[in-house]
Amino acid sequence: MGRVSQAQAKENRKLIVETAARLFRERGVPGVSVADVMAEVGLTHGGFYKQFASKEALVAEAVGQAFGDLTDRLTTVDRESFVRGYLSAEHRDRPGDGCPAAGFGGDLSHESSGAAVEAYAKGLELYGRELGSLADVATLVGAIVLARATAGTEISGQVLQAARERLLSEA
Repeated sequence: MGRVSQAQAKENRKLIVETAARLFRERGVPGVSVADVMAEVGLTHGGFYKQFASKEALVAEAVGQAFGDLTDRLTTVDRESFVRGYLSAEHRDRPGDGCPAAGFGGDLSHESSGAAVEAYAKGLELYGRELGSLADVATLVGAIVLARATAGTEISGQVLQAARERLLSEA
């Protein structure tokens, strides 16, 4: 087997990070192994360590990438559209493609330091600045976490609606 070009290695790394970010948000960081990520992208487990020092390094990069994607999205849509999309049943039911604040928050709350926590804090700060306030971020994230925890019940939709009404009435 030949060596991978630098361009291919860069593309592989990007694919690994994007896939890991999705899987971590879907299943939780502890529920996803390096082997799971590599199998999903179709690469060997051994190739992981040519790209990353550890799973923790991958988590940190995945957190940063996911927050970067989110803040990019915030610059391309108006606040009302963002809030309506965020507080929707579709977002509630697709955590892998969803908010990194909600998707990584539970897992990172068990950490006291490290690159992933730093990436999360930096991403959260930028998210608050782009959205308008950390209080608005807290309302969004809290609502989506509660809605996901109660999915399939009447209260789930009520939580989404109440948060939507609160955030859009303040705009």
